Order: sequence, then structure tokens, then C-alpha cells
Amino acid sequence: MKIKAALIGIAMVATAATPAMARETAAILAVSWQPAFCEGHQDKPECKSQTESRYDAGHFALHGLWPLGENYCGVAADVRAEDENGNWNALPALSLSDGLRETLAKVMPGTQSNLQRHEWVKHGTCTKFTPENYYQTSVDLLEQLNGSEVARLFQSNIGMELSADEIARAFDSAFGRNARNRIKISCVSDGDRQLIDEITIGLSDKYAPGTSLEDLIQGAGRTAIGCDGGIVDPAGLQ
Repeated sequence: MKIKAALIGIAMVATAATPAMARETAAILAVSWQPAFCEGHQDKPECKSQTESRYDAGHFALHGLWPLGENYCGVAADVRAEDENGNWNALPALSLSDGLRETLAKVMPGTQSNLQRHEWVKHGTCTKFTPENYYQTSVDLLEQLNGSEVARLFQSNIGMELSADEIARAFDSAFGRNARNRIKISCVSDGDRQLIDEITIGLSDKYAPGTSLEDLIQGAGRTAIGCDGGIVDPAGLQ
């Protein structure tokens, strides 16, 4: 979770020449490149079960939607303690429609470790949403990313290196001028390899089911891009 602390610490500051142009990041969409994540988390169920044909082998996976500034809103002390101790299986089950639950299992492989319960307890409770609306919003935004030039860039470079500038250009092309200034790339080391494992995307406060990812990105504040690039890891331990 180091990337969360780093991003919240810098707060994706507002930028503008005049108050009318000011933008501020209200939330972050965090997406993982799951094969890279699994290189360092081999014992997790979602990593043990990963295959080359599974959706997350070639698409961004949902990590979370994080409102900035607050965590654990209205959460009972005992539930928070379970979460902070990593006992996600002990967290309350979420009331989700069958269709959304099925979609989450596809795009959020961490559901095999009950990541969805953790993300709701820590972050979703600080939104105005129900669990259904929170995760429908997250899925809607993720699907826009996975249908974009950014995802196609990653898919066409599996097993190869991408630079931060290549990723930045793809974000600008897909989500408008200077979208690159609203993303942060996280990388991890795997032996002598540097892997891209996560991208966090700044959003304005207008996020809700059905909203435009481009509009949300354009309404967010600026941040530094982070890692200078790395390998797009293929599924399976390398």
C-alpha cells in the first residue's frame, strides 16, 4: 500500500493561473497490472489461479477507488481492526447485485482474497455511495480505461518495456491534453527487471456511475508521473 500513502501525501495539488481555472483531485482510481503484482504475491489465491487466458492477463485490474482525505468513515472499531490486521475474510459481506458481483470477479481478481470488502470498508464508506453504486462507478471507469488506447498500448507490448513518456502520450491521446499530468506510474523490482505494476489516476469530485473518465481526469489536479517506465509483465511467474 506504499503508493497510497505517497499519493495522498502529495495530494495531487490544485493547479491554475486563476481561481476559476483551479483543479483539485478529489479521488484516485487505482488500477493494477496483475501479472506484475503477482510476481511479488505468489501465495495470494488470485495469483495462484492466474492464467494467460484470464481477463486480467491482458487488461488493467481494479484495485480501488480512493476518495482523498478520509478513511474508514462510520466504520465500527472492531471492523476497522479486522481490516487493519488484514483479516479481510472476517469483514462484512457486501450487498451487490448478481451481475455486478460477477463483473467484479472478472475485473477485480483480488475478490478471491476479499479485496472488495477491504476497499469498501477503508475507502467506499467515505463516498456518498452504497456498495452497489461504489463498485458500479469503479467498474464503469475501469471499462473506459480498458477500452482505450492506453490498454491497447499495454496489450501490444506484453513482455516488452514501455517508457513513462509512451504511457503519458497514450493517456493524452485517449483522455485529452495533459491527461499525463493526472497519472502516477508505480513500478516494482523483480530480480533484475523493473515491472510496471500499478497506475493511479486523479479524478475530480464528479465521479458517479456512468460519468466520463476523460472529464474526471481533466477536472483533477496535477501530479508527478512517478516511475520512468518498465516491463509489461506477462502472466505467469517469470
